[in-house]
Amino acid sequence: MRLLLIEDDPHLSKTLKLNLEQAGFAVDTASDGKSGEFLGATESYDIAILDLGLPQLSGLDVLSSWRAAKNCLPVILLTARDAWHEKVDGFKAGADDYLGKPFHFEELLARIQALLKRVHHQPQQPQLKYGGIVLDEQQQSVMINDSPPLELTAVEFRLLRYFMLNAGKLLTRSHIAEHIYNEDNDKDSNIIEVYINRLRQKLGKDIITTRRGQGYVFGGKQ
Repeated sequence: MRLLLIEDDPHLSKTLKLNLEQAGFAVDTASDGKSGEFLGATESYDIAILDLGLPQLSGLDVLSSWRAAKNCLPVILLTARDAWHEKVDGFKAGADDYLGKPFHFEELLARIQALLKRVHHQPQQPQLKYGGIVLDEQQQSVMINDSPPLELTAVEFRLLRYFMLNAGKLLTRSHIAEHIYNEDNDKDSNIIEVYINRLRQKLGKDIITTRRGQGYVFGGKQ
């Protein structure tokens, strides 16, 4: 899953980026509202973490611009803990959730995971499930029919999580690449086939169906 972090505090931004990458996200960052608004309007993200107190363009203005353009990107706002009016204004502008500073990373991660599951109409539970496949987001491992956990590489984990959140949907190579890599990576969609074959080796060759000239569908044959 690809995440946009817009935060002007360099230390906090660096720490959050590192922790989010360790949690299995491809992360792009922006340190001001103008560049953050541009990234959110032109790139493909699954969720955004948006600080309200930004230079050049406030977080509220960034959010209002996205929503005015019919951009439904899920957004978690970061606010000063005692600024209750900012929370109200943020929800009115179209925010999905908020978190007051200072906060523990574990709470932010829990809110991200809960929001993503809500957006994709998944049950609010610690693991993603599809048939006999269980993806543990904390351990970044997968179990098949109660077998011992299988470890996943960072890209395999991001790819499988994206597939499971979009089970049954036709996904093109380029679309998948846009959602599992950040802007610093070479989004070579041909490499996606390599990682899909690795997942087939672990989960079963029929779990991901190839539709020639179109893309892939997760959950083709259960």
